[in-house]
Amino acid sequence: MSHSRAHRGLLLTAGALAAALALTACSGSPKGTSGGGGNTNFVTDVDGIATLPKGERPAPNKLAGETLDGGRLDVADLKGKVVVLNLWGEWCNPCRAEAPHFTKAANELKPKGVEFVGINTRSNKLKSLEFEKDFEVPYPSLFDPYGKLVLNGFPKGAVQPQAIPSTLVLDRDGKIAARALKALSEDELRSMITPVLAEKAGGQ
Repeated sequence: MSHSRAHRGLLLTAGALAAALALTACSGSPKGTSGGGGNTNFVTDVDGIATLPKGERPAPNKLAGETLDGGRLDVADLKGKVVVLNLWGEWCNPCRAEAPHFTKAANELKPKGVEFVGINTRSNKLKSLEFEKDFEVPYPSLFDPYGKLVLNGFPKGAVQPQAIPSTLVLDRDGKIAARALKALSEDELRSMITPVLAEKAGGQ
């Protein structure tokens, strides 16, 4: 295979993955689903929020890189705290609808050991910074303009985020405890965080 043909193949593969994500982006679906391939022990309630019991939770892959404000962040460094990961884009109307809830919860729960991290994907950096300013977002967002973190930062299959917005909660051991594939109300967001916050690292 020639170098140029191999290069075209890689580009097509990357394009297909990005297109697959785009199909579900900002769908505003009222219900979350387990989705994806492979086996999962996620239990999805009527609100579309999926949870996993301790002992059956996978860890995300590496989630690290440059933040929107030019800093560096590695989610693995937050182990020991409950971490809320929110995938968003400035172009996404459901993301705008849920942003005030995330801002409020992040401010109130940080003293309790909850850290919020955004993953800003397929977005314009300047417009995304304006989004953060408009909604007074108090936490950093990894800048993921080509969707690489979304595609590679999570285990393949059912736990991989498949819509924008999506939200995942990591327990204190750094493992995925809950996930929603939709915009969240404040009550729904807190319902994902509260049970995980009540757990102890490495315990039940």
